[in-house]
Amino acid sequence: MSKCVIGAQLFTVREFTKTIEDVAKTFKKVVDIGYKVIQISAFGPMDYKEVAKLIKDNGLVVGATHHGWNEFRDDLDNVIARNKAWGCVHPATGGVPPEYRCFDGIKRFLDELGPVNEKLAAEGMDFSYHNHNWEFARFDCPDNKTWMDTFFDLSEGRGMNFEIDTYWVQAGGAEPTLWLKKCAGRMPIIHFKDMCITDEREMRMAEIGEGNLNWPELLEAANTGGTKFALIEQDLTYGRDPFESLAMSFNNLRAMGAC
Repeated sequence: MSKCVIGAQLFTVREFTKTIEDVAKTFKKVVDIGYKVIQISAFGPMDYKEVAKLIKDNGLVVGATHHGWNEFRDDLDNVIARNKAWGCVHPATGGVPPEYRCFDGIKRFLDELGPVNEKLAAEGMDFSYHNHNWEFARFDCPDNKTWMDTFFDLSEGRGMNFEIDTYWVQAGGAEPTLWLKKCAGRMPIIHFKDMCITDEREMRMAEIGEGNLNWPELLEAANTGGTKFALIEQDLTYGRDPFESLAMSFNNLRAMGAC
């Protein structure tokens, strides 16, 4: 069993990736923390070839990327060109628009995904879907199943992978470890994100190890499930410098023996 490699999902520091100059500084900061793998997400408008040069200059590996579903569906050649330039084989989408949030929407999405997957596979790439919490609502799915369970079942054998987000599974009332186990073999990338509760009963995202998720179980499930990259993401840091949050998460995982 090989360990998944810990990386940084740069959506965490999205306010510092708006220009190519910002990206250069951001890459240096994440390398100085100890990260060797990144996920590119929510970058500002810039020449992807310039980004590719910075990736090479900093010795980074792009473990995954995020693109809107409309980009995969309507501008796939550009998505492929960017990922090829960055050396990434695991592009993912961060969710789907509201019109897909029903049983017929699942079928529509999977029909649209077919030609996308074929073209990605021809380039040596795969496709992953990132969950939030709404997927654990039941909507109008058969047998009173959640959207996520129905989606998982109907997508089996259709070349679709999952980028499970541990926080959002928990926020949806489901069990993160069970979902990591369920998606074993279909989960090349994961989002590691912790959850805490304040004394005022506010549910918050937290640095890894500073919240209440069961990290020994999650790490074991990730490693046994064939995951290649576990990417630390924290959408909100509640006033803390997001680079400090990335460092805290990395150091806590290192103390757990994960990196």
